[in-house]
Amino acid sequence: MNFLRLIERKRDGQTLADDAIRALVRAFTTGNLPAYQMAALLMAVYFRGLNREETTALTLAMRDSGETLQFPPDPRPLVDKHSTGGIGDKVSLPLTPLLICLGFRVPMISGRGLGITGGTLDKLDSIPGFQTLLSTKRIQKIVQRTGGVICGQTERMVPADKKIYALRDVTGTVPNLSLITASILSKKLAENLDALILDVKFGTAAFMPTLAAARQLARAMVSLGRQCGVRTRAVLTDMNTPLGRAAGNWLEVKESLTCLEGQGPADLRTLVLTCAAHLLVQTGRAANLAVARRQATACLDSGAPRRTWDAMLRAQGADLKAWHRKLAQPAAAPTVCPLKAPQGGWIARCDARIIGEVVRDLGGGRQTQEAAINHAVGIDQMAKPGEWVERGGVLCRVHAADGQSAEAALAQLPAAFQLTAHPVKPARLIWGSVR
Repeated sequence: MNFLRLIERKRDGQTLADDAIRALVRAFTTGNLPAYQMAALLMAVYFRGLNREETTALTLAMRDSGETLQFPPDPRPLVDKHSTGGIGDKVSLPLTPLLICLGFRVPMISGRGLGITGGTLDKLDSIPGFQTLLSTKRIQKIVQRTGGVICGQTERMVPADKKIYALRDVTGTVPNLSLITASILSKKLAENLDALILDVKFGTAAFMPTLAAARQLARAMVSLGRQCGVRTRAVLTDMNTPLGRAAGNWLEVKESLTCLEGQGPADLRTLVLTCAAHLLVQTGRAANLAVARRQATACLDSGAPRRTWDAMLRAQGADLKAWHRKLAQPAAAPTVCPLKAPQGGWIARCDARIIGEVVRDLGGGRQTQEAAINHAVGIDQMAKPGEWVERGGVLCRVHAADGQSAEAALAQLPAAFQLTAHPVKPARLIWGSVR
């Protein structure tokens, strides 16, 4: 096939046939298409876009570039959730055992964080012995036996997306709606799901800055997911404020546990229950969202998901004795310092971007995929919009590797909080859904 001609066709705004897109993806994955030619094609796509049929073809070609998960017939539907990323976004951790207890199988393939955006796998790496790199066969075995797994993408799953995303990252072609949609859904379609819920975020610390942009992305992903045979929905959620009261890998694991124990932040609990409720409706296990929410709430409060969480840890190699010893510690980081309010007032803003930048600078995030991170550092006990804090009260606590990095964080953090003398409405979390 004449790949140069295909690049020229897209450069000139013409559409590419399904077989041409599949040939391009196959050739690049196997090393028969040079990176410079794929880079040229990606830039043409960035400016010219892909129509619905082209986006579908690209998604399926990337899905089929490697192994897919295959599960035996089972009355338990296969479901998953994907978030577009944010600060303090730990929903996957309590949601997975809840979904298992609601009668689903959950083959959750997750990723790592980059920049200020946290990654689910980084959080799980803070659990002693927990294994996130599993073979396809072991993923399938654990899902069938335990009900669910949270792990990374294997080397043989969707290799085309790995290579294409790495190229997009260095050619300035990441922010393209069609390419984003294809990248996310190719990995989820490789799980052979029955239903998928998407958490599409917007705000200062989100990939999509505005609600309108988030809705546009949600519609594109929901439409493509359904077209590919997966019952797909999306919820639109605010990421101007961190989710929950903790940001940082180990701190978020601990907060997830409080959610499973019926406590924890109200916003985290709300989003976990909302995702579960949508999946119950999508799979026909509840007549409507109100019924589904009651069902999910009763299950979460029963304590069964908390016990299932330990079973998941055990199945993925965690050292439960070491895990419980670590939980008993007041903090994993050697230095813990509070940020105190300079005067009393109502919290008007808790800026997620600044919080995320501080956590990254403490060592809890990475600037490149290869960088090492410190799982113990982060921020907790964050005051949230709508709450009153006394003068000298705690706005948040810094968990740092040493006194110097703690002082640097405490110097940055005041800009994240705005106090006012007048009462403030709590920040709205969920701004709608796309069905």
